[in-house]
Amino acid sequence: MAALSSMTGYGRSHGSLPGVNFVVELKSVNGRGLDMRVRLAPGFDALEPEIRRRIGKSVNRGSLTVSLSVDREGEGGRVVVNHQALEAVLEGFRWLEARVEAQRPTLDGIMGLKGVLEQHETPMSADEEEALGSAILTAVDEALAALVAARAEEGARIAAILSERVDEIAALTKAAELHPGRSRDAILARLRLQIVELTEASPTLSEERLAQEAMLLATKADIREELDRLGAHIAAARALLAGGGPAGRKLDFLSQEFNREANTLCSKSNDVALTAIGLDLKAVIDQLREQIQNIE
Repeated sequence: MAALSSMTGYGRSHGSLPGVNFVVELKSVNGRGLDMRVRLAPGFDALEPEIRRRIGKSVNRGSLTVSLSVDREGEGGRVVVNHQALEAVLEGFRWLEARVEAQRPTLDGIMGLKGVLEQHETPMSADEEEALGSAILTAVDEALAALVAARAEEGARIAAILSERVDEIAALTKAAELHPGRSRDAILARLRLQIVELTEASPTLSEERLAQEAMLLATKADIREELDRLGAHIAAARALLAGGGPAGRKLDFLSQEFNREANTLCSKSNDVALTAIGLDLKAVIDQLREQIQNIE
């Protein structure tokens, strides 16, 4: 059974072959879906589809950055003159000489201009290219394993916090259910008071209209349905936390449902203490939802 994972993590791996060193880095932060930005050293674009495939098998959500840097030891290869760039430079000098009196440029000064000299790496054989590509993909797997482990470690910490918040919601729900303000006698007392206030405000109310208003007040005062729904959401949240895996979206939906029931409980309550419980519920639910945003 997979544990919950955070969407934040980091993984790094490096490797080398004769004359070549390379480093692979993977970073991930929160994201609505799976978004990968792959930045590979020049000449290694062919590896991108396979890198994406491997990451996609292990990561479901998050904004990921993949980077590959390659360093060829000793600047292997040969230096050549870019004749087109050199001719452009010389033509520029000839144009300036006809207009400006200045010291003629030295050879090393000309050769030092950007683009005149180019470093051409010695081409690798097909076998060497295949070996390098395979070594880089192995490094990607190692960096990915480190990233997944970091996300799982952070996910375990967040899961513990989420479990505490759900337990607090359960305790507050129980407190609301057992509160004396929900007793039949308390509700009847508040109902009688509200009927008296209605009668004083509108002495001409008919018995039928008064009965309708009484029924409406009694229905509004009943938070049984909200308590039942909160209980069902608590059970669902605990099941998701125990089940692990990519549960962020489902938990986020549940947090919205929690908030909806807490809002309704507050609006229905005619008791100050019950309203306070509802407000405490909303505060804990906000904390729950804030942590859920980090879960894959």
